[in-house]
Amino acid sequence: MPGGRPKIEPTAAESAGQTAVESASQTAAPSAAESASQVAAAAAGPAAAAARTGAGGGASASAEGAASTVSTTSTISTTSTISAWSPLRNRLFRWLWIATVASNVGTWLQNVGASWMMTSLTTSTTLVALVQAATSLPSFLLALPAGALADVLDRRRLLLVTQGWMTAAAAGLGVLTLAGWITPWWLLGFTFLLGLGAAANNPAWQAIIPELVPRPELPGAIALGSIGFNIARAAGPALGGLIVATAGPGWTFILNAVSFLGVMAVLYRWRRPAEETVLPGERVLGAMRTGVRYVRHSPDVLAPIARGSAFILCGSSLWALLPVVARGLGHGAAGYGLLLAALGAGAVAGAMVLPRLKRYASVDFVVAAATLVFAAATLALALVHDFPLLLAMMLLAGGAWLSLLSSLNVSVQTAVPSWVRARALSVYMLIFFGGLAAGSALWGALAERLGIAPALCLSAAGQALGLLATHRLHLRSGEGLNLAPSRQMPAPIVAYDLEPDRGPVLVTVEYQVRPDEAAEFARAMRDVRRIRLRDGAMEWGLFADAALPGRYTELFLVKSWLEHLRQHERATVADRDLVESARRYHVGGDRPAVRHLISEPLRKDA
Repeated sequence: MPGGRPKIEPTAAESAGQTAVESASQTAAPSAAESASQVAAAAAGPAAAAARTGAGGGASASAEGAASTVSTTSTISTTSTISAWSPLRNRLFRWLWIATVASNVGTWLQNVGASWMMTSLTTSTTLVALVQAATSLPSFLLALPAGALADVLDRRRLLLVTQGWMTAAAAGLGVLTLAGWITPWWLLGFTFLLGLGAAANNPAWQAIIPELVPRPELPGAIALGSIGFNIARAAGPALGGLIVATAGPGWTFILNAVSFLGVMAVLYRWRRPAEETVLPGERVLGAMRTGVRYVRHSPDVLAPIARGSAFILCGSSLWALLPVVARGLGHGAAGYGLLLAALGAGAVAGAMVLPRLKRYASVDFVVAAATLVFAAATLALALVHDFPLLLAMMLLAGGAWLSLLSSLNVSVQTAVPSWVRARALSVYMLIFFGGLAAGSALWGALAERLGIAPALCLSAAGQALGLLATHRLHLRSGEGLNLAPSRQMPAPIVAYDLEPDRGPVLVTVEYQVRPDEAAEFARAMRDVRRIRLRDGAMEWGLFADAALPGRYTELFLVKSWLEHLRQHERATVADRDLVESARRYHVGGDRPAVRHLISEPLRKDA
């Protein structure tokens, strides 16, 4: 249990610094689909994203951003012999997929009802835009804790709690609305409560997908999730608009509450096997720090975060101001539902086209093209008043939104190993939803002051400028990156039992390098530095011996003995290859000598 103090017994047969020979038949790591993306679930629209994924949109929404993700073992495969429908043969996945589609439809009813009700309660564009902000802000506030909880607690139980929370929140909002007691601030408050449940739900939901189907069927499971998600996205808004127009928004909230029950029933019947681990679980705060540290020292994760931030701050304007534009066009709630349905249909088309497009174009090109298309659609929302033409532009916007967020999200999840994937995605979600909430409030306030059309035009220009500012940050999709656990870092030999919390620990590795290869060795050690800091080291340094040319000592400081053992457990095959690349410059008779120095408390004399 987290916080416990069990003894940790290293293997006596393994010597410090030695590397065991890996069996050729060793199983590869879980696939990159393991935390199939929640953020790209926002392909259904950010105003719905947090509440939707938590609503049981978790399974399909988590798959949304990974519509084109393929399984990662030792490499990222580009083809699959498994049928896209094969995962439905798994009873648990089949029933959860069906329940998720139904719940996604219910959540879309909720989103249409909430956005339209706010336009009925107030003429303030700021309050209308705050509906989206209230949905997104919890995902910003809880992103890191939720990611840590998903790695520390039992995910099934956590999901049951979050689903129950959202059921109660949606039912409470429905009762207040049907009773005629709803106000703009009550609406924002209950929307915020739904967002809290979704924010706590999302990382855990992402992490359970590989537990539901065999690893070879993960690509098919992800594709099915995207299909189901976009079925709900295309049908839900139009149905929501019809219900609002005929029965009122209160019933959309009640139906959303009912839609959570199917997901809860499937989760309740799932008998999830307990996870086995040699080391005790991490504490939540420590797990949060680990996730932030990993992202900080991972350029492949920082690039999509930066590019996503530059886009979402301005791209949020379309979703924030769409209800106001729809009301101004005079087509009522049904017209607003059709615009959202067009965005959903565009996303379905984008999900079908994107894998084919990525075979002929780089991820950077896809992101750049999608950004420009979405900027053009935002401009059209400001200037076009012909409803059929605007529907066509929303089709393009939906495809661009899915393509862009899916590409960014896949770039994140294929760059991190399974042990930290939920937390890395949580950092991504923290930035994403922070930009979404801030952007929604910003463009609502600007529309209030400058007018809707000028605000949307400024937003379109901002999207293009953001692309220009970040285009040098290249995205990768994980090809050739083996994130399987290395399982080759031996437990260090110690002469006596050490308490897990004993520390800090200073690890030294001594190298003997030819002087003419010193520059190449130093360059290779840059990757080693990044690995050490990313996986748990607080400090790192490389020192040259002034008395013996060619002798170098690598030092890194770790918080505790337990954290150092976790470094051994976290190492991937890709990490091992980079470390071995640096160790090839060692010319001593044996492998570099590794020593572990434990902080010794100084005692005052009695």
